Amino acid sequence: MHPLPITMQAIEITKPGSPEVLKIQERPLPRIRENEVLIQVYAAGINRPDVMQRAGLYPPPAGVTDIPGLEVSGVIVSAGSKVANWKIGDSVCALVAGGGYAEYVNAPESQCLPIPEGLTFREAASLPETYFTVWSNVFDRAQLTEQETILVHGGSSGIGTTAIQLCKALGRKIFVTAGSDEKCHACEAIGATKAINYRNEDFVERILALTDNKGVNVIIDMVAGDYIQRDLKCLADDGRIVIIAFLGGVKTNLNMTEILRRRLTITGSTLRPRSTKFKSNIASSLRNKVWPLLEAKVIETMIFKSFPLEHAAEAHRLMESSEHIGKIILDVYDQS
Repeated sequence: MHPLPITMQAIEITKPGSPEVLKIQERPLPRIRENEVLIQVYAAGINRPDVMQRAGLYPPPAGVTDIPGLEVSGVIVSAGSKVANWKIGDSVCALVAGGGYAEYVNAPESQCLPIPEGLTFREAASLPETYFTVWSNVFDRAQLTEQETILVHGGSSGIGTTAIQLCKALGRKIFVTAGSDEKCHACEAIGATKAINYRNEDFVERILALTDNKGVNVIIDMVAGDYIQRDLKCLADDGRIVIIAFLGGVKTNLNMTEILRRRLTITGSTLRPRSTKFKSNIASSLRNKVWPLLEAKVIETMIFKSFPLEHAAEAHRLMESSEHIGKIILDVYDQS
């Protein structure tokens, strides 16, 4: 193993604003704590929270680097004194609280997972943020059972395509919304029971028609705003809405009558500020229940496009255009 450099290339948010504020800069290598590993990053995933951070709407938690990026894949090049489960040279993917858009990043050892057999570094980088988020919200928080149905808004997003494949693999019926016929066809091709084009169909009417007016048991909502009142009309009795983002706004007016009368639940969560212990529990569930499905090709990664690290601004423009189906990736280390 070659000696580690003192500095690295990283993407910096030079000021809050449009994608052009993302610039490649030289930064010192991260220092690792006793329970952390240092990963030489081969690839990093692009996610909506990165876009929000760049715009000044989602500051990193206290003590976390200002470098964006929440998921990476790569090779461990250094390990803290209390790291027990990984060694230098191991290939991993990892969920990080920030710092993924860089040549090196530190990660708690318990938030690292082996790269599923048969997957490339680029494919592995598309896994952590979406799979941690979907598992935590669909199966832990919402407690979706085999007999229940789910609606996910944003079906063609990284979260949406992950939820579709995971729900299908685990025997759950899933409906989604998407913004074009092309996206709807793509969602149905990977396992959505039905994809609804919200631009030309009323998703409330369609969901009620598709469920014999019973409604769905769980809704994963990344839009919020005015969608919440409409979501309530889509829910079965004792149904649950889990809000994971608010692309449609942070405020809405609610009629509480239906919530009380039909015992409905509105909850929400964000993963980034949660404790390492919380995230490590999700990692354990994924390794035991989901990674075998990836290795068996029951679930496959969906990467729409990748960009070199220095083209992070272009990757963010694509994310904001919502033209993608699946994940957008930054290639950090030349694997040719």
